[in-house]
Amino acid sequence: MSNTVFERRLSEIVWKHKLVISKKNEINRNWNNGWFRRYINPVITREHIPLHWRYDLDPKTNPHLLERLGINAVLNPGAIELGGKIYLICRVEGFDRKSFFAVAESKNGIDGFKFFDYPCVIPETDDPDTNVYDMRLTKHEDGCIYGTFCSERKDPDAPPGDCSSAVAQCGIVRTRDLKDWERLPDLKTKSAQQRNVVLHPEFINGKYAFYTRPQDSFIEAGKGGGIGWGLSKKIDGAKIDDEQIVDPKVYHTIKESKNGAGAVPFKTKEGWLHVAHGVRNTAAGLRYVLYAFLCDLKHPEKVTHRPGGYFIAPMGKERVGDVSNVTFCNGAIMKDNGDIFIYYASSDTRIHVATTTADILLDYVMNTPEDGRRSAANVKQRCDLIRKNLKVAEKNKLLKQAIG
Repeated sequence: MSNTVFERRLSEIVWKHKLVISKKNEINRNWNNGWFRRYINPVITREHIPLHWRYDLDPKTNPHLLERLGINAVLNPGAIELGGKIYLICRVEGFDRKSFFAVAESKNGIDGFKFFDYPCVIPETDDPDTNVYDMRLTKHEDGCIYGTFCSERKDPDAPPGDCSSAVAQCGIVRTRDLKDWERLPDLKTKSAQQRNVVLHPEFINGKYAFYTRPQDSFIEAGKGGGIGWGLSKKIDGAKIDDEQIVDPKVYHTIKESKNGAGAVPFKTKEGWLHVAHGVRNTAAGLRYVLYAFLCDLKHPEKVTHRPGGYFIAPMGKERVGDVSNVTFCNGAIMKDNGDIFIYYASSDTRIHVATTTADILLDYVMNTPEDGRRSAANVKQRCDLIRKNLKVAEKNKLLKQAIG
């Protein structure tokens, strides 16, 4: 009887899993602001995780074919293109709340993602991490691929009975094939906490450059916060002595609570393009959105353009999940032809892709007005745009119809 149950269950879960990984993705035609394309389906969900990672497939030890090691969510991937394929190093979270890294590959970056045979085995330091997550992948000019990620440990100074206080630092790994990982010492800075650290892909004055996010505590940015910048003489034992804020958090904006670097920046003709995240507090809790900005080509620590508002925010079903009302990005790639794939997680639950081009993203970043910081200033911006459009429409019948 148990064998019959096993076989029936096996046929069912194999069939459902094949449907998930073979499902084609389509552009969401209802979304059209010109900035980027949204897609109907997520590119990776917890249902994409291989069956043999979740089930004991031996009928002798699991006759009812129960899921043994459940997966809660797949989110926040680093991204890289190698040999014409797109690879995402995903944060996979089990039912036990522990996260680990796993690499999935796709030929087109839109669908068909399949995981490697095994998750990533990341070596521990002498002070083992309790949890690891949110890896950024940098293809550095020194010839190696580096991963910078959040390494979380229990706060040793937490009072007795406090099981939530934690310390976050930047872990660093090095690889050439996304399979064998060398653990390097954690990044050292003068900040109490470090999260969302991105390694710049080029040397700056012969040094390794990092975008950082200093914090006073694990959750709150405190008096610190903002996207920082610092240089290290070496990567094996990286240390930043001078950390400066290049993109601060700002009152009553999308980044009033905190903000942090997202994907590794793209090098374009106009500068270094960034996709980052901003956080504000609401009556319903923290709201995470994505925004973009541009840095100088020769001085990547100098921001040249800051368009106001967000670039991507959770929409529709994206707003619901394990931690609702969140979009987060720590992986994006730009292909040789200028096509850009931005991978973002919604509500800490599943992974989506947004596609655009370097030309469009540069247009958006360089020609969208900055936040005026005051309602009156922002109304003036909108009125200036209205006056301009009304004037242009005087000589264009189609524009007159559009304005109404």
